[in-house]
Amino acid sequence: MIYLDHAATTPVPRAVADAMLEVLTEQYGNPSSQYPLGAGMKRRVEGWREAVAALMDCPAERLFFTSCGTEGDNWALRAAAWQNRHVGKHIVTTAVEHSAVLECCKWLERDGYEVTYLAPDRDGAISAEQVLAAVRPDTAAVSCMLVNNELGTVYPVADVARGLPARNPRTLLHTDAVQGLGGMLSARALGADFVTVSAHKIGGPKGVGALYIGPRVKNPRPLLPGGGQERGLRSGTEATAQLAGFARAAELRLERRDRDREHLAALHAYARETLLAIPDLVPVGAGAAPHILAVSLPGWPAGNIVNDLGAQGICISAGSACHQGKPSHVVAALKLPKRTAAGVIRLSFGPDTTEAEIGACAQALRRHRDARMPML
Repeated sequence: MIYLDHAATTPVPRAVADAMLEVLTEQYGNPSSQYPLGAGMKRRVEGWREAVAALMDCPAERLFFTSCGTEGDNWALRAAAWQNRHVGKHIVTTAVEHSAVLECCKWLERDGYEVTYLAPDRDGAISAEQVLAAVRPDTAAVSCMLVNNELGTVYPVADVARGLPARNPRTLLHTDAVQGLGGMLSARALGADFVTVSAHKIGGPKGVGALYIGPRVKNPRPLLPGGGQERGLRSGTEATAQLAGFARAAELRLERRDRDREHLAALHAYARETLLAIPDLVPVGAGAAPHILAVSLPGWPAGNIVNDLGAQGICISAGSACHQGKPSHVVAALKLPKRTAAGVIRLSFGPDTTEAEIGACAQALRRHRDARMPML
């Protein structure tokens, strides 16, 4: 199998699985228990928090574990709205955010909030000036992702953070950094008030993530009241095995971060050159993230391409995420020609992806293009 869909999820290294197995079978204490097995697990939870915080480059005491990126996005937006409930009921976000942000915004609209959805240009880009211009005196929060999961576009979150005080010093900034955790994220450098991440994008298990909450957030509203875990902000027995896996995955990524950056950048350049040599295939967006590449075969439906390559053991995704023949909200926001939008596919790479795998994918795409007439 050739796996080129790391933006969807990543394989779990043996070292991560072993760390989880140890906790499941040997170190299974409840961190809230007072006897030594529980107290020891409580110390380990804090150690795992420090490991993830090191990869994120943020203070461990400001990092809170969640079940996933979706939970973190929802918690951040609702916490920002709660803190700034006396500021106003306006939110600024982009039209290309993950659905976890967009659907939460729709719920907030039902609660009386007004949401400004910023449209990208044809390359998927949104400028800091565009974001800041939308901020008003009644803007409670801005949510702008760090890396787009379909296009690989990198957004100017740090520039927005620097410019926000002059527009409205009380507006809080959230960024979904799920696709930037492996090597593009420094919470300190970004300056956002909320930063969402997820373990399964960096070789960790599914079902665990984290939310950084910055010092400008005063007395954040608890996500889950209960027994007082996560310093009273997210109660519930800690998912210790998942936390162990998350921490070990973070350690592995931190150890090889510089090497992985170089490798992924070289892969991205090779993939772009190799794929764009295929007749009719065109680039989509101008994504700078080294692990994501979106392209299109105009006239060849993306779903058919994904199914054909999948039957050959090559895993890619339909960037258009076809649903009843419609492109994803991200592709739709680019306002591409219909034939181009319908043919968008995404390749995404990991630290162990090879040029040979990309070459095999390119050959399969070329065969698909040569063997089938365009349908659109």
